[in-house]
Amino acid sequence: MVIIAGGLLPVLGTAPAWAQDRAPIQFYEIETKYIFGFTEGSGIGLEGEKEISIDTTGRFGKRDGRYAATETKFEFEYTPNQYIQLEFGPLAAGHFIRDVTDLDNRNAFRLSGFFGEIRYLLLDRPASPVAITVSFEPNYRAFDETGGAPVTNYEFETKIMADVELVKNRVYAAMNLIYEPEITRVADGSWEKESKFGLTGAVSFRLLPELLVGAEVDYYRHYEGLYFNTFTGDAIFIGPTLYYKFARKMFMTAAWNAQVWGREIGTDHRLNLEEFSRSRAKVKVAVEF
Repeated sequence: MVIIAGGLLPVLGTAPAWAQDRAPIQFYEIETKYIFGFTEGSGIGLEGEKEISIDTTGRFGKRDGRYAATETKFEFEYTPNQYIQLEFGPLAAGHFIRDVTDLDNRNAFRLSGFFGEIRYLLLDRPASPVAITVSFEPNYRAFDETGGAPVTNYEFETKIMADVELVKNRVYAAMNLIYEPEITRVADGSWEKESKFGLTGAVSFRLLPELLVGAEVDYYRHYEGLYFNTFTGDAIFIGPTLYYKFARKMFMTAAWNAQVWGREIGTDHRLNLEEFSRSRAKVKVAVEF
């Protein structure tokens, strides 16, 4: 018996380590703002938190020729209290256009303007199962977003963002309502007015504590006039999303989606490639401190 007990002691001694190796993975609480791709979550970060980031959105493909346009935000973000988040920085635009109808050939990347944003948290968990934030984002651009021609452009995007935790710390869903009026002074000195309405939805699944993947569906309507005056077309985009946290204070988010349906008023085209592109992509890398 003494011999048997002595032989079991090494096994019993290693049992806690064996059990610890197989302990369940802990899924901590996560900020939801950036986990849905183009759709934004309600999160505004911790009070006093700051962040710098590079956020690039690309649009690709028109009805003919070769088309790629990018806009990059160099962002500084600050959360002065638990309800408000501020964000601002310069913009840079890239246009790579060849043989596209109604657009000049162009190959350029340059600073193009600046933006600011204020986000206000209306409802937060656990006081409400659905968290809601509203944001206001004015933009100034010196170059046309689509064609890259020199212009004077002012845009004021208003967005309502709501998200819900479907499975605690594991599965999330979000929805955005977007109103985006803009006014542009073109080369002949006249002012063009337009507006866009957006309704987007996304779901994100947490596979690992630092990794989330998901999918989103975005619907946009374009109008002439600042207040949805004349409807000119709409489009639906669908695609996957990715969020990865490299370290406690550093993360990346990425998304890609393609136009699967579109309508141009006055034409029989299957897609709307007048106001929108065939596909688009988004990549953001951020460091918090």
